[in-house]
Amino acid sequence: MANGRPPGDGSDRSSGRPRSRSANQEGLAALGRQVGGASDTQSVANESGLRSLGARIDASSAKSKSRVRRSGKPKWSAGKKVVVALLGLIVLLAAIVGGGYAYLWYRYDQINKVHISAEEAVQNGGPFTILVIGSDSRVGITGQGVQAFGSSSVVTGQRSDVLQLWRVTPATKQIQIVSIPRDTVVSMLPPDSSQYGTYNRINSAYNTGANQLVKTVTANLGVPINHVVQVDFAGFQNAVDALGGIYLDFPYPAKDAYSSLDITTPGCQLVGGFQALAVARARHYEYYTNGYWHYDGTSDFGRIQRQDVFIKAMMSAAKSKVNPLTVNAFLGSVNQGIQIDDGFGFNELIGLALTYHSFDPTALGGLTLPTVSANGFGSLGDVLTVDQPAAQQMLVNVFGSSLVTPTNPPPDAAGNPNPPPTVTTTTAPPVTPGSPTTAPPSQTNTAPATAPPSFDPTTCSPA
Repeated sequence: MANGRPPGDGSDRSSGRPRSRSANQEGLAALGRQVGGASDTQSVANESGLRSLGARIDASSAKSKSRVRRSGKPKWSAGKKVVVALLGLIVLLAAIVGGGYAYLWYRYDQINKVHISAEEAVQNGGPFTILVIGSDSRVGITGQGVQAFGSSSVVTGQRSDVLQLWRVTPATKQIQIVSIPRDTVVSMLPPDSSQYGTYNRINSAYNTGANQLVKTVTANLGVPINHVVQVDFAGFQNAVDALGGIYLDFPYPAKDAYSSLDITTPGCQLVGGFQALAVARARHYEYYTNGYWHYDGTSDFGRIQRQDVFIKAMMSAAKSKVNPLTVNAFLGSVNQGIQIDDGFGFNELIGLALTYHSFDPTALGGLTLPTVSANGFGSLGDVLTVDQPAAQQMLVNVFGSSLVTPTNPPPDAAGNPNPPPTVTTTTAPPVTPGSPTTAPPSQTNTAPATAPPSFDPTTCSPA
């Protein structure tokens, strides 16, 4: 009797509980009895109209009740539910993107940075050049790598095993790579000139550091550098392993005793970080066919071709394995053996990733700086000198008006400074995917713009 009514009294039913008889029907019946003092059995004036009115009221009442929850709060219409659901999705996506942005920033902050005072600022949205350096530093190498390549205490210092100029044009989503052979003789800059002489191989300039190499490239070739990426042995292996390896198709068994390459069976196969590094470093490449081992005598030029194949295979692996676990493993490996210049901002990197996320690796243009053989540089032995005017023509075609006048031009085969001639931009010849573009074979010892040798590995996809 908390409500003042005895137990079982019908009046204590909840107002929200449906009644057995409509309240409007009862009201209409009472109204009918009152009209004209008629009895229940007598006809009531306008009875049909009153019943129709009651039915409409009941229908309206039922509709109103359907919009009310048992809690007494109004229910949401379908349109309102859709709007709220969309808002919720937007908030969720914002949270994911925000969290992803924060995570990527965390990973970016872990990447080792190097200050390059000699680099040029990138014009907003314009083409730019990245100097990509493959260092032979043994720092960070462990396990099988130490046995094959030696530890950092045995092989000290660093030299540029790979030296590439990546010309990136975001507006057209193009990337062109110009590889500079490591044995190319250039003019040394102070303080290197006092240690290595007036002329020496370009890779020796890296022993002083990336900034010195940037200055040497610009002073000799007139190519301004906007960014720098350095990858050593450990970083190379870790990046490949983080992607789960790369797929390469070897037409024949292959080996290189100097780089520890050892491919025992031909065909498309998964190559891990250790063997991938061996492929990219192979200058004494051999392949087995017709019952004996054949030697590839192209040395650094053959290696450059195989490096182009490796880059495309790695890009294909990265595009095919975009999942949270792989991305996390790859980003986690970047801080081990990989450095970028401290001017390579986070937002710039994210922008490039968004611009080139659908880039086709087969469209990557691989070129090699034209050179000629020389041996008139004393203790340097067999080296290469820049072949003019073919070299300058290539540089103008790739880098255009961004080129500057070299302050310390490289020497010719006779050891004399060889300033670049004045050339104009020409239409570059067609490039076969995977092959370097060079001057005509009669002018240079670099390979012509033809298909890669039949014995070199190519990119492939697992069956």
